[in-house]
Amino acid sequence: MSRSLSFILSIPEGRESLSQDPSPYDENIVHDSFHQLIQEQSQWAEAGALELQEWPPRDKGGGFQSPRAPQEYSSATLRILANMPSRTIGRSRGAIISQYYNQTIKWRRKNSRPLLMDMSRSSRPSIRQYNLEMDMSPREEEEKRSLLVKELQGLAVTQRNHMLRGMPLSLAEKRCLRQDSCIQRGRERHHQDRQTQVYCCSRLKFHCIIAFRSLWYGLLSGLHALKPWRYSLKQISGQFGSSVLSYFLFLKTLVSFNILLLLLLLPFIVAMQVAFPPTSEFPVSQSFTGLELFTGGGRFTHTVMYYGYYSNFTLNQPCSSHQNSDLCSLKDVYLPYNMPLAYLFTVGISFFTTCITLVYSMSHSFGKSYQVGSTLGVHAITVFCSWDFGVTQKWAARLQHDNIRTQLKELLAEWQLKQHPRSVCGRLRQMAVLLLVWLLSLGSVLGCAMAVYSFSEFMHENHENRTQTISEKLQEARLLALPLIVCIINLLVPYLYNILASWEQHESPVLEVYVAICRNLILKMVILGLLCYHWMGRKVRSLEDKCWETFVGQELYRFMVMDFIFTLVDTLFGELVWRLIAEKLRRDRKPEFDVARNVLELIYGQTLTWLGVLFSPLLPAIQLLKLLLLFYIKKISLMANCQAPRKPWRASHMTTIFITLLCFPSFLGAAIFLSYAIWHVRPSRTCGPFRTLDTIYKASKVWIHRLEEANPSITWFTWIHQYLVENTFFIFLISTVLLSQIVLSSHL
Repeated sequence: MSRSLSFILSIPEGRESLSQDPSPYDENIVHDSFHQLIQEQSQWAEAGALELQEWPPRDKGGGFQSPRAPQEYSSATLRILANMPSRTIGRSRGAIISQYYNQTIKWRRKNSRPLLMDMSRSSRPSIRQYNLEMDMSPREEEEKRSLLVKELQGLAVTQRNHMLRGMPLSLAEKRCLRQDSCIQRGRERHHQDRQTQVYCCSRLKFHCIIAFRSLWYGLLSGLHALKPWRYSLKQISGQFGSSVLSYFLFLKTLVSFNILLLLLLLPFIVAMQVAFPPTSEFPVSQSFTGLELFTGGGRFTHTVMYYGYYSNFTLNQPCSSHQNSDLCSLKDVYLPYNMPLAYLFTVGISFFTTCITLVYSMSHSFGKSYQVGSTLGVHAITVFCSWDFGVTQKWAARLQHDNIRTQLKELLAEWQLKQHPRSVCGRLRQMAVLLLVWLLSLGSVLGCAMAVYSFSEFMHENHENRTQTISEKLQEARLLALPLIVCIINLLVPYLYNILASWEQHESPVLEVYVAICRNLILKMVILGLLCYHWMGRKVRSLEDKCWETFVGQELYRFMVMDFIFTLVDTLFGELVWRLIAEKLRRDRKPEFDVARNVLELIYGQTLTWLGVLFSPLLPAIQLLKLLLLFYIKKISLMANCQAPRKPWRASHMTTIFITLLCFPSFLGAAIFLSYAIWHVRPSRTCGPFRTLDTIYKASKVWIHRLEEANPSITWFTWIHQYLVENTFFIFLISTVLLSQIVLSSHL
């Protein structure tokens, strides 16, 4: 310590720069200037040694002891004291009280109350701003203290508390000043009880605000801790990176979409029909064989699960037994609930709400992902700003450590990829390989489409020409043939695409995933388009005298169940068995998680759900159960059977791409399909809430016409329906606004 002090004190004193301000990085100049300032203040006060004198301690009687004799300090001591971060260097207690007494007088002279943000930082005053005073006698100090107390009484409560908080005094001294100011103020203004009550009310209001704020922050932290799969997502992100995490985040987004659908469909359609069940017109099958869980038929046919069960009349009315609601007048109905109108508007509002939610998710994801992707100095930000110092538990610290390490791997891999561009010959060779691979991929899509079309034609003709000798169970089992063929194609063709992708040898893993997603998306959308043509074309004509809506709902249910079964089979044999075989052939060699194929399976399942909302209102509940099971199954398989990507890559835009694909090919296609079914296809004459109408959309026109006849004064409602609902220009205007929102959000 002595050597370090001697090194600090052995500073040449000949360095002076009068033309420039002393630099804060030059300790010698700062110390010399600070020492010079102390000497000037000491000469002005005519007691240079008293500035650094200690405070006189209190005696037991509450007074002050006599100050000690002045003590001379050397220049080295003054330099060391000047470098120490002391709040009261060179200042005595009396000087502090005198300073704040002068400051309170300035505040009292102002007409308006100053803002707290405009006040000077008096909690750590600098000796450059105030002149140092000599230690006063105890009598003078008490006078100054009494004057300070009187001035504090004239301030507002907020200003007084702020002033006391900023004084560099001990807590006991501050407490005494506040008590004295409050007591004397009470003695002088004891006749102003109203102001005292106002003060107490303000204190009570302050404590209530603090209590409510603490309660609100506690609730927010509790809600943050109750987020679904919070720990699981952190664990996946730390071990497998953002690429695999994007799949599970997308699955979580789909869960929220299905919950939103159920919040509208359950109370307004399903619950109302359960409360007022219709009279059974069809025989109910008493036997339950278990095959109904796969086919959706049997006892499930005439339930609230499908379109054909719902009534076509106004509920809770005296003539509800009539199938035709025109036989009842609106005047005889107590709290009518028009089931056809509720069915139509609930499905429409649910789709519109989903569209708004999708647009908001896309805009939010666009802004977030592209802002993150375009950040400069992301390596330094990840290294120095990623750690959460609020983490105290060991498991949380380990997860965060793994997460930061994986992020650094992804960033370094992306940086190395940019440092080694491909040559011209390599690019030409790669373009030729890409052309060949894309021709093979499109050819496989065309072949699969022709196979599905031919098989659907065969099943349709066989269904029309079947004999009565076939048992009912066998007839239901035959209905699983088309979903089985489609699921086999969706399972095997992506593996063919992976083999073709190995020929391309993409340097960027992100580009490889995007290409795989594009190929799988083309395959699935072409197959779904053929199925929609199969349902809306041939099935409507062949089942004109039957309930074709229920048949379409059962078909979509079968496709969804078979898709879930094949996902489990792929998880078992594609990951578990492959991992066992790979471990025997090559040590420590596990399969990687195929993000593109798994994400397209989620989009395919959600598309089936949106297609079947009109024909099976409970289909979102089945999709929600499927997604919950998929999360835990995929997570367990990921942890046990898969390894982290060999080429780490940063999925900064993956969530945006997934939501975009979910919106435009998936949701837009489902909306077009349902719009065609509502506006152009004739409903069944034997079942459903629209059995007496030419189209489903005419239910709103019939209701508007009856409402206008019952109440001629509400013609404005008819005008709104005619020009805002029926007019296609308004729909195109809303679509344009939504698309503009997406484009603008992507550029912000």
